[in-house]
Amino acid sequence: MKHTYLIAGISLLILFFSASCSDILDEEPRSIYEPGYFKTEKGVQGGLTSMYAHLRYIYGQAYYYNICLTGTDEVTWAQSADANFKDADLTSGGQMTSSTSRADVVWNAAFPNINTASGVIENAIEVGLDLSLIAEARFFRAFDYFLLVQTFGGVPLDLGAGDLKFNTSTVRVSVRNTVPEVYTKAIFPDLITAVNDLPDAPRVVGGVTKTAARLHLAKAYLTYGWWLENPNNIPTYPEAPRSDPDGHDAAWYFQQAYNVATEAIANPGPFGLQPTFYDVNLAQNDRNMEILLFADHTESSEFYNGGSLTYGNGGAPDNFAGWMMTWNYTNIRSAAEADGSGSVSSVQREASQPLGRPWIRMCPTIGVFENTFADKTNDSRYDGTFTTVYRGNWPKGGISAPVLYNANNLPVYPGDAILSFLDDEPDTPITYPSGTGSNGIGAGVLPDRADFVVSPRGISRLVYPGLWKLGPYRTDNGTGLGQPNAGSTRPYNIAKFSELYLVAAEAAVKGASGSQSARNLVNVLRARAGKWRWDNNGNEAKETDLSAEMTEATPQVITTDYILDERSREFYGEGYRWFDLVRTQTWKSKAGSYEIGGVNAGDHAPAVYNRTIENHHYLRPVPRAQLDRLEMTAAEKLAYQNPGYIEDFAD
Repeated sequence: MKHTYLIAGISLLILFFSASCSDILDEEPRSIYEPGYFKTEKGVQGGLTSMYAHLRYIYGQAYYYNICLTGTDEVTWAQSADANFKDADLTSGGQMTSSTSRADVVWNAAFPNINTASGVIENAIEVGLDLSLIAEARFFRAFDYFLLVQTFGGVPLDLGAGDLKFNTSTVRVSVRNTVPEVYTKAIFPDLITAVNDLPDAPRVVGGVTKTAARLHLAKAYLTYGWWLENPNNIPTYPEAPRSDPDGHDAAWYFQQAYNVATEAIANPGPFGLQPTFYDVNLAQNDRNMEILLFADHTESSEFYNGGSLTYGNGGAPDNFAGWMMTWNYTNIRSAAEADGSGSVSSVQREASQPLGRPWIRMCPTIGVFENTFADKTNDSRYDGTFTTVYRGNWPKGGISAPVLYNANNLPVYPGDAILSFLDDEPDTPITYPSGTGSNGIGAGVLPDRADFVVSPRGISRLVYPGLWKLGPYRTDNGTGLGQPNAGSTRPYNIAKFSELYLVAAEAAVKGASGSQSARNLVNVLRARAGKWRWDNNGNEAKETDLSAEMTEATPQVITTDYILDERSREFYGEGYRWFDLVRTQTWKSKAGSYEIGGVNAGDHAPAVYNRTIENHHYLRPVPRAQLDRLEMTAAEKLAYQNPGYIEDFAD
């Protein structure tokens, strides 16, 4: 069967406040989209293709990925982090500013795409285009506005030609709409239309569908319900009453979120859950039935991949997010001789899912291993999220030695464990070296074990478990290491069918009623998490069903905190966390402090760090470059910026 993939894009330049979007893949270069362009079927199809392509400028873009995670209870900065990461973390001198916040990524990518979507929506009917295609444009316009309103608060609906109108002129003034206006004038109407007009099955592989629209509509209802309720009195901007223009209260929106999410679960179309959590993120199983939306890449062509297949420079549209939480495992050393002499790199850089390219910019906190993933026996999600065992691959790098010598000078062979991150603190204390030790990274030793070890309380900003779920995958490695320096050619997953259960469960916790309780909804995913077919840690098949143990351990009373814990177990490291904590107004309570070891080899003593999370941080600053482009007075620019972010403008 031949599949059509929406993976290429169109080069475009849309002027909005004189901002520009970088070139995407080149099918037909255009300096600007004119209204007449969208009055042709070719123009509409081109505009739609560019909407899918624009996802790669947001998802997989590692600096944007950073601000979605760093500073939460999931992630802190790692040893090689620069200000991009330390500022997002709000510790160690980091301070978020309009010049350092990488929320500029979504601002700069979303508005040009919104304008393109408006051009398609306004002109496509004259072309005689099917309503389902126009609904794709409506989906993406709502999708981008939803990202923007969660990130910045109220944003402009008028890009220069009127609210939600296609604009072709350079505009250097702007007025921000309020949060309720963005939701009720843009997001909800577009998503409701998308739900009605989109097909059940995608028209192309990766195309948006009714189920994808329902998930985003349910999330928008849920998020807006929290905004109306405002339990911790977090300020909004532009200032607006916490009231709905349509007269509904928060409870009404929570119920709508529940209704839409459960409707999607009951009518999934071609989508559904994978049989095991391992299958969801297994690279060989990419684009599976659980994935509702992804930013696509491919190893078959640099043109359609959007980046080099041999070397990535660390910029969009490459998918290089997975590099950020990859530590430099290539520093691990084993011995060539049984007496411990002769240092050999036993785990070499490889384009395989457990490994990939190290950048050491982000790392998990100790709490992730001790609290979030406390159950590593029954719950497969820990094993299906992290690389916890680093195995010898030296022959792929041209080292012919059939055996090396590792911890306790014991022999190890290709494929054996060289370094293991332990599930728990061992009964026998680990002997850690001072500094790097013979293994090059300061890992420890336990009696009679050939692998070096690090316990959960021994992880640091330098040495920590890698993020297996985002690791690269290539089919062209042959017998070697492949191309580990290229951006990942895997799609970056954006939306999953599994999230519908947690959206409905969260709405139920907030008072929504229906045939399924919050506990029942959560237990669907927990039961799946108890089903194993492969053990990454042991590198072996594991046909085990522990779903009964998982569901029995679920609390009888589900709370928001428990939903957040489940969301982290299900979506750890995928970029959800900052939005989850901001939506529920739990950022301070969940992430105000954390533990981690230091930046040097041998730093295994955990230190406690406190974050300075203030109420104004719940909104990211409008990018300084955007403010500089506005033809406004200094006072007007200050009024345009979110409060709490200090600016110095000259009139």
